[in-house]
This record gives sequence, C-alpha cells and structure tokens, in this order.
Amino acid sequence: MSTPQQPFASYHLWSLVAPTAWQQRCHCQMRRGFIKARQHEPQVKALLAKATASQRIGLLAQKGVYEFHHHIHLLNQSDGVEKVAQLLKLSNSTDEVKQRVLQILKKYHDDPLLLGKRIILLTRGDEGFPKPILISHRHYCFRLYAVMDCVLIESDSTLHIIDFKTGKSDFDRRQALVYLLAARYLYPTHQAIASFYNLEVCKKSEIIRVTQSELDSIEFELAEIARKHQEDLHKYQENNSKFNKIFPANPGYHCRFCPFNSICEFSTLKALSPQQNEKKKL
Repeated sequence: MSTPQQPFASYHLWSLVAPTAWQQRCHCQMRRGFIKARQHEPQVKALLAKATASQRIGLLAQKGVYEFHHHIHLLNQSDGVEKVAQLLKLSNSTDEVKQRVLQILKKYHDDPLLLGKRIILLTRGDEGFPKPILISHRHYCFRLYAVMDCVLIESDSTLHIIDFKTGKSDFDRRQALVYLLAARYLYPTHQAIASFYNLEVCKKSEIIRVTQSELDSIEFELAEIARKHQEDLHKYQENNSKFNKIFPANPGYHCRFCPFNSICEFSTLKALSPQQNEKKKL
C-alpha cells in the first residue's frame, strides 16, 4: 500500500466536493472519485486526456491573450489576429474551435483588456501544476494549488488577479476566493482583489474583495475539504471495492454530459439500448 500524500486543496477539488447552488441536483461525488482516485487506470486516464471543444477554446483563448502581450506589436498591426492564429496553429483545430477562437482574438485585438497595465504574471494556460503553497497551522496542514491566469498591479498598488473565461458558464466566486487566499502567501505585502473576464462576450465580473477574517474562514474551509478528500482517498486505497460507497453516484439527466458515462455502471445511459441512445442524441 502506498504512503498517503499530504492533503491538498484547490478550487477544482472544492468544486468536486461541494457544488454551487445551481449545480446541486446534478452534482456527483463519483466524478470526483474517477478524477482524483482512479485517474491512473488506463480507461480513466484515456478519458481524462480527451479535451472537449469548450476546453480547447478556453486554452487557446488564454494562449491568444498571452501571445498578444508576448508580441505586443501585434496589437497595433492590422494582421495581428492572423499572426496570433498562426502562432496558435488554429488551422489544426475543428471548425467550431477555429471560428470561436478567431472571434475571441478579434474582440481582444479591438479592445485589449490588459494593454497599458503593469502585468506581473500572465500564463499561457498549459504550464501544468504550479508549485504548491504549504499552509501549516496548529490544527491543520495542507498544500494549496492556485493556477492564476493573470496578475497585475493597479495604479493604487492593489494586486488584481484576473481569471479569463469563455463560453456561457457562470462565474464561481469560490475560484476567486482561492486566488485571494493564495495571494496572501505569494504577495504578502499587497492588498489583493480578484475578478473574472469572459473573453468571448467581453463581460467583466464585479470586483471581489475579502477581509483577513474572511480569508481565515476560507482557509479553514479548504483545510476541511483537503482533510475529507484525503480521508476518502485513504478509504479507497484500503478497500477499492467500496468505490461507490466512498464516492456515491448521483445518476440523472446530467450523466450524458459526464466524461465517464461510458465506464460508469450507474450512468443513466447504461440503461438504454444503443438504438435508444442514438434517438436521444438526435
């Protein structure tokens, strides 16, 4: 039996453990089990490696913003969008991905959110996991992972963390809270704020601010999430036959959007014949 790792937390884990108010009916703990407990199994690993169109669009949009600011002169060139599209190798993408990303690039070229800003961090989006932040107190200890898209310094010296979005999904405030907690450790001399910006519809979120006491509460909540998840992983390593007890399924209409519906025995799609599945797709 492998030695259990130190507990960790991230926004992604938080979203897998506890749903937002609008996701409660379709939230499934078994999805967390596949992603976090069985991710090295060949079938699960293969499914996790498949990027959806939405994921590809989000990643390419982030890379596009990075390339515009890495080659800042392209923002002033009439063919800047075409040049960035070439850097992104957009011609290798599907028509849907290509067209949506091109529209995002055109909108950003016309109105670049970060132009003239004092940027101290701007990621491409494919750098992988950042170095974890070790949070240690008398009552808890865990690693915090926070992948930030952009960090800049405003004119009043405030640290501003911006997370880029695409598509129609709602902004989840919890993601900003994780970033603000990370900023307390990464940039301790700065007051920090956070916001979201949808590159596809050019929509800004409200500015999110928290007090130090609120950060303390967020930190404790993440510590509890880290502890619970580590406990679940340990139970699964002790007896993997109890997978569906440790990570209970919540089958329903949402199964059709789950990446694991082809291997999950509880998926509602399993109850349908191939012909019925085809009809439901039409």
